[in-house]
Amino acid sequence: MTITILWYYWLIIGMLLILGEMLLPSFTLLWFGLAALLTGLLMIFMPDLDLSFQLLFWAGASIAFTVLWFKLFKPTMTDKTKAGISKEAVTGEIGIVIRTPRDEIRGTVRFTRPLLGDDEWEFICDQECKVGDRVEVINVSGNTLVVIPKN
Repeated sequence: MTITILWYYWLIIGMLLILGEMLLPSFTLLWFGLAALLTGLLMIFMPDLDLSFQLLFWAGASIAFTVLWFKLFKPTMTDKTKAGISKEAVTGEIGIVIRTPRDEIRGTVRFTRPLLGDDEWEFICDQECKVGDRVEVINVSGNTLVVIPKN
């Protein structure tokens, strides 16, 4: 018994999976749906492909889209706004300067333990500081720490 899946079946399956992503917003079904659409496009140009190859191509494309999402695109989309941070949680903390501020570029300070989810923060300082200096957080200005050198 031979099962034949036509190209437009793959397009319908792909659209249903992508629409299903609206009900399950996790970027899971989207990649399977895109792979089904790609399989449907492949079937337009190669209509005599065996079902096993179609399924293999769909599975491979699904895996490829998922890996691309997690390895390439998702890491660039992380939220680094630090909105709503608590001034009291960071005031008085001591860190080490790892990049000094120059002109319009803010410096970077590293803490031994993460503060509010991150161990490196941008900072501004009114006094001279150099790499390796210890600094103390005295205030928060937006997403930037205001520090003073710690002797």
